[in-house]
Amino acid sequence: MIDLSGRVAIVTGASRGIGRAIAIGLAAQGAHVVAAAREDHADEVAREIGAAGRKAEAAALDVTAPGGADAIVARTIERHGRIDILVNNAGIARDQLMLRMKREDWDAVIATNLTAAFALTQAALKPMIRQRFGRIVCISSVVGQSGNAGQANYAASKAGLIGFAKAVALEVASRGITVNVVAPGLVETDMTRAVTGKARDEWAAKIPLRRLGTPDDIAAAVCFLASDEASYITGQTLAVNGGMYM
Repeated sequence: MIDLSGRVAIVTGASRGIGRAIAIGLAAQGAHVVAAAREDHADEVAREIGAAGRKAEAAALDVTAPGGADAIVARTIERHGRIDILVNNAGIARDQLMLRMKREDWDAVIATNLTAAFALTQAALKPMIRQRFGRIVCISSVVGQSGNAGQANYAASKAGLIGFAKAVALEVASRGITVNVVAPGLVETDMTRAVTGKARDEWAAKIPLRRLGTPDDIAAAVCFLASDEASYITGQTLAVNGGMYM
């Protein structure tokens, strides 16, 4: 049974969708969750976790802001004395065919999806190395494994997370720190729920399990990788995609 009691976790992009489910899932397993999102967007999920009798706090964080990663780590250490789990979930998409893609859309996606994970991981590793324990999980995508037309920037950022995790995993394994990736497929979110009828049926037909994933499916994988049960797993990519890409 997964037990994260006494662990302190930072989850970025925690205000909705997959990030919200991860924050709730980690808290349900006993972790104290620092739910991070822009401005006050994570306040609601922190209140929801608290109302369920679990531990959470909201943190305002723009993952692309200079110094933002160091600040949230410093604040967490000041309040709790440790960081055990970091989930790099924050991400954006700005889709366009390669020939029409604007440089600013490329830069924005790489900065949010990949560079922010670098900054947060680098900041979190310092206390993790001192305590000789840590779990880092990056949220990639099936698109980072398979590619997808119109998403060169998004696919590059998500594929980059996979290589990033493998390299960092090799560097910190001797300190009791694991670094892994969860790669979701098509997941039920506000965006995908807006697609109905034939288009939705076509999506589901591409998935051997014949359904879209749920945020809870992704959260369960993250909770496992953050647990003691996954202590011998590092540098791996766990595909949670219903068989969409194997």
